[in-house]
Amino acid sequence: MAVRNVETFFDAYAEGFDAIYGTQHTLFNRVINKHFRKCMRIRFEKTLAGCLPIEGRRVLDIGCGPGHYGIHLAGQGAGQVCGIDFAEGMISLAEHRAQAQGVSDRCQFVLGDFLAHRFDGLFDYTVVMGFMDYVEDPKAVVEKVLSLTTSRAFFSFPMAGGFLAWQRKVRYKRKCDLFLYRLEDVLGLFEGTDCEVEDAHRDFFVTVQVAESRNGGL
Repeated sequence: MAVRNVETFFDAYAEGFDAIYGTQHTLFNRVINKHFRKCMRIRFEKTLAGCLPIEGRRVLDIGCGPGHYGIHLAGQGAGQVCGIDFAEGMISLAEHRAQAQGVSDRCQFVLGDFLAHRFDGLFDYTVVMGFMDYVEDPKAVVEKVLSLTTSRAFFSFPMAGGFLAWQRKVRYKRKCDLFLYRLEDVLGLFEGTDCEVEDAHRDFFVTVQVAESRNGGL
C-alpha cells in the first residue's frame, strides 16, 4: 500500500511532524500552525467531538503518527487504542508519549502496513487522518476501514485545486507520492454509505455512520 518514499519521508520527518500539534511552542510554529495548518486543528477537534461517548470504547488510529489522537482519547477514557503506522520514528514517539502521559496500558502502537495487518477484533471508532494523502488504492482502504468499524469512521482527504494544493504538490514532488481529491472523488468512495462530507479548510472531512445492523459487534 505504501507508495514512493512515504515510509522514508515520515520516518525522517517524525520530530518535525510532532511539532504541528503544539508540543514545541516556538513563535514560528505558532504562526505557521495558525495560518497554514488550520485544517489539522479542525480535523483534530472534529474527530475528538465525533468520538463521543468515548468511555470504554475501542479506537483504531490508522497512520497514527506520534499518537496524538489515540493518546488524547485514551486520556479521555477510551478502553483500548490501537495505532498503526509504517514509520518507525512515529511509532517510537507515540510509545514514549503514551508512557509519559500514563496511558500506555491502554495504547498499542503497531509498526506495519494497514492493508496487510490482521487486527484483533473490531473497533467502535476508526480515525484515518492525514493518511489518504499517500494511498494509491483509496477504495481498498475505505472498504477495510468500514469492515473494522462498528460505530463511526473519520477520514480526511486533501483537496485538489487552488493555491494550497499546488504549493503542496510542489513541496512533495521530490519527497514522496501525494494524492489529492475532488469532491466527486470522495463521494464516489463512499457511495451507498451514510456519510457526511465537510469542508475543513484545505481538506474534506468525512464522517461515516456505520449501519445500525452491524453494531453490537464488540
